[in-house]
Amino acid sequence: MKITFYGHASLGIEVGGKHIIVDPYISPNPKASHIDVSTLKADYILITHAHGDHIADVEIIAKNTNATIVSNAEIAGYYEKKGFTTHPMNHGGSWNFDFGKLKYVTAIHSSSFPDGTYGGNPGGFVIEGEHKNIYIAGDTALTFDMQLIPLRTTLDLAILPIGDNFTMDLDDAIIAADFVECDKILGYHFDTFGYIEIDHKEAVKKFFEAGKDLMLLEIGASIEL
Repeated sequence: MKITFYGHASLGIEVGGKHIIVDPYISPNPKASHIDVSTLKADYILITHAHGDHIADVEIIAKNTNATIVSNAEIAGYYEKKGFTTHPMNHGGSWNFDFGKLKYVTAIHSSSFPDGTYGGNPGGFVIEGEHKNIYIAGDTALTFDMQLIPLRTTLDLAILPIGDNFTMDLDDAIIAADFVECDKILGYHFDTFGYIEIDHKEAVKKFFEAGKDLMLLEIGASIEL
């Protein structure tokens, strides 16, 4: 499994020979200006919630690639009305896709489209690939529901928001890592705006002192599991 960070909460995932884009907010992000959205490959686009900083490039990527948009029922319905191929889900539900098993899990946040359309309840995703399993938390507060994840899935990586203000902060993310029983963390949802800027050295140090490995990737950089 290869995971690429496209800035903010945007990810590219290659698993099972398929390409997945998560929460594409790339072209409006000045920090990601070196990423050419038109060249991105996508068989699926996963959307955690409807905020503009998570869906900005959904339509252009879907038009370029004919990707299937996967999200909650309200978001899927919004894009289905626009003519896109979608797969609706809801909390606790899972589906066996050709890249692996995908489960839509709880997140505590808000969710509405930039045009004011209701975006359903926000969520995160657990992906069980052939060899590796990951948790993409989405925008969320710390929640006890995270403790349910390791009851079903042993994680190899947890992708957690760490920017504070709109989501968990570093200290809550460390607790979240304990809740999901995963010590390998990819941080995201930080630095994009003034509200969520972090001290990188402090962040890595805090996780290290808690016995955890926090990775903060440069935009465009990748890791392989």
